[in-house]
Amino acid sequence: MTEPLHDAARTHDTSVVRLSGVGVRFGTNQVLRGVSLALDPGSITALLGTNGAGKSTLIGAVSGANAGYTGDIAVGGEVLRLSSPARARRAGIETVHQRIADGIVPGLSVADNLALTDLATGGHRLVRRAEAERIARAALERLGLSWSDEVLRADAARLGTSDAQLLVLARALRSTPRLLILDEPTSALTAAEADRLFAVLRTLRDEGLSILFVSHRFGEIERLADRIVVLRDGRLELDATRPFDWHAALEAMLGVPTELQQHITEPLPATGEVLAVEGAALLPGSDPLSLSVAGGQVTGILGLLGAGKTELAEVIAGVRPASGARLVLDGETYRPTSPAAAITAGVVLVPEDRQRQGIQPGWSIAHTVGLPVLRALSRAGVMATRREHAAADEVIDAYGVVAPSADARVDDLSGGNQQKVVVGRWLRTGPRVAVLDEPFRGVDIGARRRIGDAARARAAEGAAVVVLSSDVDEVLDVADRIVVLVSGRIVLDTPAGTLDRARIVAALLDDPGHRKEIA
Repeated sequence: MTEPLHDAARTHDTSVVRLSGVGVRFGTNQVLRGVSLALDPGSITALLGTNGAGKSTLIGAVSGANAGYTGDIAVGGEVLRLSSPARARRAGIETVHQRIADGIVPGLSVADNLALTDLATGGHRLVRRAEAERIARAALERLGLSWSDEVLRADAARLGTSDAQLLVLARALRSTPRLLILDEPTSALTAAEADRLFAVLRTLRDEGLSILFVSHRFGEIERLADRIVVLRDGRLELDATRPFDWHAALEAMLGVPTELQQHITEPLPATGEVLAVEGAALLPGSDPLSLSVAGGQVTGILGLLGAGKTELAEVIAGVRPASGARLVLDGETYRPTSPAAAITAGVVLVPEDRQRQGIQPGWSIAHTVGLPVLRALSRAGVMATRREHAAADEVIDAYGVVAPSADARVDDLSGGNQQKVVVGRWLRTGPRVAVLDEPFRGVDIGARRRIGDAARARAAEGAAVVVLSSDVDEVLDVADRIVVLVSGRIVLDTPAGTLDRARIVAALLDDPGHRKEIA
């Protein structure tokens, strides 16, 4: 028999979770302002808002991570004080946070991570490997996954981003929660994995589960959600059911009328070849790839997971050996033996995983921005704090980073604001070649346009800018030229505006009817 969570009288409220006037303050900053919201059983509610609107703070209050909230949160008609994630979990609230690495325990096997709840709540009882693997397989089966014994016994820290995301999702579904909160759950999934997840979520909804789903991808929300709610500046601005008015939703998010899409129809003119990659075998067994990248333009490279786009980015930036390929930069042989050598040559990389590769935990925005240009910001080998802060303020202002000051810890920022800092840090160095791998992952449409505008501004100054993404609309919004990669080979290369979206998607999926079509 479980202990009662509190002594409050039960009401006749049919909502799974109801927020009444919930607010959250961090110091003098009021982040959430009197939010009232009911989450009903058998419904998928999409939570929208720009980065810094209060989405993560709201999730933190409901999941027990922000215990100092004001107002009331009722679960099943009873007002609870959700003082910790464990308390929220006992009330039937499971949360999968955007920072997937926080949900993985390195050093434990994949199976042990999937059985983590049993390990944590089993007292002194030992969970044998066979039992952990049985629990793990049952958890994975809910998502239609079948991982080998070798994968289950491997250190979970070795999983790629996509598999780590699936692990955390599978573990959250084991307990059959009353409310499931998913913060950007598809950000690292392939289209097939996202489709599988959506099928599971629809089944859970039909079984009566309440789901709160956070995504910046309107297409996903249109496919999945029964209802949308929009936060702006910590306040609830819109609460709507189907059919959704996406222009109204976007206006509620941004506070001003705007268009949903700004696909490039008049490309910037190329100024001549800046970078050439010749004979690069990106994947085991794939044919050598050759690619020429012009200055003055943004080259968008589309590819699904496993297409080789990150491998290409890492070859260009000196992270990965070129494997017999020949690279040419401004007409001269270019052999980057390390990222430092690439940076010295004027080639910079914004990596795909900003958490693991883009930021240093605990560092301030000022330190993060100043890292690539320490020499320029120093005097006689000593960091000039005023210069460092000026550089950080430049990025904060140019990209609209929501932060109290340049001294704020970068890992305390929302995901989108972290991304603005990482992109701004590299573009302000004035690189000759800027490679941005998934620069829009987990960011809202406002941040996406800030980053896209900055990339295009750098290209307009003559640089070669390469944006790699798995999202067609992201590339259409920013690129002057579109290159599609499938299994390490180029299947489409066309100027922006010459093909419609459907034909680009067909090439991305390697439709045989478009396999030979190179514009």
